[in-house]
Amino acid sequence: MSIRMKTVVAAAALLASASVAMAQGVPGGIERGARDGERATGPVGAVVGATVGGVVGGVAGVLGVDDRPRFQRYVVDRRIRSYSYAEPVAVGTVLPSDGVTYYDVPDEYASAREYRYTVVNDRTVLLDPRSRRVVQIID
Repeated sequence: MSIRMKTVVAAAALLASASVAMAQGVPGGIERGARDGERATGPVGAVVGATVGGVVGGVAGVLGVDDRPRFQRYVVDRRIRSYSYAEPVAVGTVLPSDGVTYYDVPDEYASAREYRYTVVNDRTVLLDPRSRRVVQIID
């Protein structure tokens, strides 16, 4: 395959992975972008695809713009006690396994069902349940 053709295929794969990443958030965007990029152009495409997919997914977030206020109201209405964490909480922060209560996301938030949520330093956060890594902060 010529270099020009590889470039066109890589660009198409990155655009496709970017649109999927918007629906999946950072972790899903990284994984999908890497797979699509690698399929299109090999290892270099995987690195570029993962980067683009993660950035686009991070901008979109796990919960869409329309779901965030409704989800935040859902959490506030449950009066969940805030866990006090000594460090600033940001996307990527790994929370401890002890002392924090993690809750299932309701089925009505389909894009976030695979995650858990909690309140840390008075901020609602979504986490990956396996790693306890914050994937989105809901403001």
